[in-house]
Amino acid sequence: MKPFKLHRGTVVPLDRANVDTDQIIPKQFLKSVKRTGFGENLFDAWRFNDEGEIGKNPNEREINREFVFNDPRYQDVSILLGRQNFGCGSSREHAVWALLEFGIRCVIAPSFADIFYNNCFKNGLLPIVIKEEIIENLFGIAKDQLALEVEVNLETQSLSIEAMDDIFFEIEPGRKEPLLLGLDDIGMTFMHSDQIREFEVRHRQAMPWIFDHD
Repeated sequence: MKPFKLHRGTVVPLDRANVDTDQIIPKQFLKSVKRTGFGENLFDAWRFNDEGEIGKNPNEREINREFVFNDPRYQDVSILLGRQNFGCGSSREHAVWALLEFGIRCVIAPSFADIFYNNCFKNGLLPIVIKEEIIENLFGIAKDQLALEVEVNLETQSLSIEAMDDIFFEIEPGRKEPLLLGLDDIGMTFMHSDQIREFEVRHRQAMPWIFDHD
């Protein structure tokens, strides 16, 4: 998992509330448990006018020019600005995988669905909760002629935007540390390998009959 410490990127404003995981990555693409191969079909039903299927070349499909991700201002984006309840619907982790593979490192919204929010931290995608009035202001700036650039500093828990005061956000320490280190749940567990081995030795000595299978 790639560490997240300091990231500067272009913001794409997705002005839709209650974006669910089937819209993020439609069900017909959930044919693999690998974490790759989903980015090209991110928001497939919105990015393209034709019906998406596995194996279709995105470069040969009919693009929906009205969808914000296809606006020339928002190419090579890495920060998504969303509305309330982002990531609702089914619990598919593929939604986070698709966002990451497309190049999105951070999603900023006033609220997230719980399961999607948890899946973000497990995969290195930073979800940031910001007050509604600030989100509204950011949408106004991001929809201007020039795309909005934001610097996200996880260590200071702040967003830096030119000609604006820094915006600070909250994040639980237990979620922040793994992102800074680039470690998922398994990686964080391995950090305590010595303590785990010591416990196993003590446990075997205290209760040897549990381990006696003869």
